[in-house]
Amino acid sequence: MKIIRAGTLIDGTGAPPVRNAIVQIDNGRIDAVTTAGPGIGWPAGVEVIDASSLTVLPGLIDCHDHLAFHGYELVKRWGLDEPRSTWHLRTAGVARQILESGYTAIRDAGGLDAGFRLAIQEGLIAGPRLLLSLAIISPTGGLGDRVSPSGHTAPAGQDPSLPPSVADGVEAVRTTVRTMVRAGADVIKCATTGGASSRAGHGPKDSEFSLEEMKALVDEAHSLGRRVMCHAVGGPGLRVAIEAGVDSIEHGCYLDEDRELIPMMAERSIFFVPTLTVYEYHRESIAPHVRERAHALRAHHLESVGQALAAGVTVVAGTDAGGHGHPNNALEIAHLVGAGMTPMQALQAATSRAAECLGLAGEIGTIEKGKWADLVLVEGDPLRDVTVLQDRRRIRRVVKGGVTVTARN
Repeated sequence: MKIIRAGTLIDGTGAPPVRNAIVQIDNGRIDAVTTAGPGIGWPAGVEVIDASSLTVLPGLIDCHDHLAFHGYELVKRWGLDEPRSTWHLRTAGVARQILESGYTAIRDAGGLDAGFRLAIQEGLIAGPRLLLSLAIISPTGGLGDRVSPSGHTAPAGQDPSLPPSVADGVEAVRTTVRTMVRAGADVIKCATTGGASSRAGHGPKDSEFSLEEMKALVDEAHSLGRRVMCHAVGGPGLRVAIEAGVDSIEHGCYLDEDRELIPMMAERSIFFVPTLTVYEYHRESIAPHVRERAHALRAHHLESVGQALAAGVTVVAGTDAGGHGHPNNALEIAHLVGAGMTPMQALQAATSRAAECLGLAGEIGTIEKGKWADLVLVEGDPLRDVTVLQDRRRIRRVVKGGVTVTARN
């Protein structure tokens, strides 16, 4: 048994902070949450962690990351600049870095194979809990179609753990979903529009899949017990994703342009993962067309988040990190506050609400009896200043499944 004496407890449910709380952990799960009385004692053999000067939070969650992406350059995206072994070791380093920054669960939106989930589960490497999509399903010419500006396709020797993800037509879409699940996908990632960083000529409002293809994709994924996360930025493709019944909209920058879409999302309980962080980087891109797109969508993006919050859509945290490196994932929490959330709402977006988005609300995301003991002990008060979560020196201890994975004096 293990006891954590918290100076302040923010349990992730949205309830007010609790002073002098006691979190009791048994077999990796939370056994009880109480408050400390004067002179309280514990039986011999109980490990007591004194966090009386710290704030204790649930382990943080990023709903949209790319741990295995290390840059947008073609040589990096195609893995041409280093041996695959080095690439994997670099990715393992990112997994450890993310865990040590307080993120105990990540939904990877493409590029990471199922071997990393197994390696973390077996203790071969340190990292967060992983939900994997493997690759982005899209049609020919879409977001997941890897073709160079010269027209060459990605080199031969495709990694079988990351199956080909280009699919055209209803039957091909169904087969590709099944292939991803067979290869270990926990969630299905797809795209119905281009993006800010897409090739010139295929932008944020350009469509990809038809409604019939998307309905087939969603139906097949749901029949196999997998949720669907959909890259959809704007234009007709954004409506297609929502009408097809995806489980989360990733980016959604131009939701404000069609007044019917946000109410549809609220009615259908579709999550919104705006990934504000990545567009901060896109606005500084060396590619002129990427910079232009990112600047053009910014006001729409912020308006879309505001309208979604007002309509009762569940907005959750996701950075879309990877292409521009791996900054601290907690940047997204601060950006959500900047977009109109209260600090408490933003913390929930990265804890309890994020767990709901991942389908793991019964396991993680709050500090409650029966949940996994995934905890972050931080110096400072994130309800006063959420940026304290970006300072790794202030992350004094990270606990995953009741086990301390990092501790700083």
